[in-house]
Amino acid sequence: MYAIVEIAGHQFKVEKDQRVFVNRLATEEGKAVSFDNVLLLGDGDNVTVGAPAIDGAQVSAKVLKHLKGDKVIVFKKKRRKGYRVKNGHRQSLTEIVIESIVSSGAKKAAPKKETKKAEPKVEAKAAAPKAAKKATGKADDLKKVEGIGPKIATTLIEAGISTFAELAKTDAAKISEIIAGVRGNHVTDTWPAQAQLAADGKWDELKKWQDELDGGKA
Repeated sequence: MYAIVEIAGHQFKVEKDQRVFVNRLATEEGKAVSFDNVLLLGDGDNVTVGAPAIDGAQVSAKVLKHLKGDKVIVFKKKRRKGYRVKNGHRQSLTEIVIESIVSSGAKKAAPKKETKKAEPKVEAKAAAPKAAKKATGKADDLKKVEGIGPKIATTLIEAGISTFAELAKTDAAKISEIIAGVRGNHVTDTWPAQAQLAADGKWDELKKWQDELDGGKA
């Protein structure tokens, strides 16, 4: 009888009395260890395939010794960068011997209960006002005002000005203070008036006026 079993993250085809080198196990030398993630069992012409594991199947083994594998050289180089790094690595391994393969009747260890971490409620509440404002308030496309680009539109929305009506009620000097951190020379004199036309739906009048403007400046 043989089995394909997952041990320490790798799959192995094992038989009774076979010695196998696997990634380092936490079990002490001389102690018994069992693996219940059996993916396939073969006994002559009879082959049982798990979905993904076979319920009740188990592979028992004994830890012989802990050791390190052969040294592997890891060399990294970047062309024309003067970068060359050479390191050596020896994988920590465990040698085990397969003692038995059980096809059914083995008891699997009870799964560990996952403990849910408490969510940071305080931070969620602090972030709620901005999200709620964006979700409930229907923002206008402020970029339709001559002189307002994507960066300025975002800055105005973050300051609580998200509609044409709100922009029309804001003094030009106040707008200049809000967008002071945005790079560039921005003339805000006509923005409230443009926003008022947009809020009133006078798009033709706004378009005719904007054809005469240069970056929001008359």
